[in-house]
Amino acid sequence: MASEELARKLQRRLAAEQSVLPDPCVLDNPIKQSHGESQEKIGNNGNATSELTEKLNRRLDINEGNAESKQAKIFNPYTEFKEFSRKQIKDMEKMFKRYDSGKDGFIDLMELKMMMEKLGAPQTHLGLKNMIKEVDEDFDGKLSFREFLLIFRRAAAGELQEESGLMALARLSEIDVSTEGVLGARDFFEAKVQALAVRSKFEAEIREEQEERKRQELERKQRRAAFKELQSTFCP
Repeated sequence: MASEELARKLQRRLAAEQSVLPDPCVLDNPIKQSHGESQEKIGNNGNATSELTEKLNRRLDINEGNAESKQAKIFNPYTEFKEFSRKQIKDMEKMFKRYDSGKDGFIDLMELKMMMEKLGAPQTHLGLKNMIKEVDEDFDGKLSFREFLLIFRRAAAGELQEESGLMALARLSEIDVSTEGVLGARDFFEAKVQALAVRSKFEAEIREEQEERKRQELERKQRRAAFKELQSTFCP
């Protein structure tokens, strides 16, 4: 790869610069003050060179598969975003993948532009850049799935401006609230509260049906037992 070849060239150049030692004759120069200043500059440059060399070595190791990137870590949305249900996170993931047309695990500027247009809230080029910038924790200029979830977390916490593009995204996406049993809800977070109430009622109805089925089964068993007892009386 071109980046690896460039890194190796820089390494060789830095190694050559580090191998250059000051001329011993200069040490006997009577202008010691000037020499001291130059030595201090050499020391500072040496520290910077050493730091850059370390970074280049690590980048080469990562490229060659000998080391793991510091940014590479396992992300579990269900444990990190506990305020959302598994279904809501799955719905957010479906939406994220729907607009990740490049299938690279990120939503870039153009994909975000398409998303906002589909949601009915088109943004200017600067507006789209500001949307990404607001949650772009790794400064790569695009949205990862974790950063996408951050939009909904910040909206739920009231940390987004009312008229911002991110708030429009959170409201208009709704994460398909109709499947939660909430029809006609305009605001996602209001719908979420209503969905919890509907779900609780739905679960109560299911429990009642289960209890009714158990009661009916018990009655059938009792009638069957009574019939057998009566049959044994008349047919010894």
